[in-house]
Amino acid sequence: MRVVPVGERACLVEVRDAVAAASLAVWARSAGLAADDIVPAAATVLFDGVDPADVAAALPGWTAGSAAPPGPVVRVPVTYDGPDLERVAEHWRCQVGDVVDLHTSTEFTALFCGFAPGFSYLAGLPADRTVPRLATPRSRVAPGSVALADGWCGIYPTASPGGWLVIGTTDAPLWDADRETPALLPPGTRVRFEAC
Repeated sequence: MRVVPVGERACLVEVRDAVAAASLAVWARSAGLAADDIVPAAATVLFDGVDPADVAAALPGWTAGSAAPPGPVVRVPVTYDGPDLERVAEHWRCQVGDVVDLHTSTEFTALFCGFAPGFSYLAGLPADRTVPRLATPRSRVAPGSVALADGWCGIYPTASPGGWLVIGTTDAPLWDADRETPALLPPGTRVRFEAC
């Protein structure tokens, strides 16, 4: 673990993976670390509005192997009609219905947000169910597209280019700047997909 100052009032803490980053972010908030913002990512946590020395001094109180406490559950309805559903089934050597069954029986956890406002990186797929990204990304992926890449699941909140394998669609409002918490799936949220 390494603390990298980013100016006088911010720093990045490098950790081993996204699970550790989510755990550290939750711990830091519960420990009352006086940062303006704490943002987990794939292998770092950004602490903004705090002296990097204060972050470094607090870190020995965090146990790197500790899991973040479970967050609230959000149920997301999905129509499994994606253009890559059969490709995922072929990659997993199963039927399309098995892909839907595995996806709806898995509890995902939002570990961090990025790429676009409201795009959450959801962990939870078994290690043997990773899928490659498209060799050539699409120039436009429709908003609400539920997709897989590597070991992640995500939902495109707006139309954008993308190389993830699209398995379905949802009309869940992923980002709403007028909500108290604009992102529907902030870090720590548990996510259950339901076929509709």
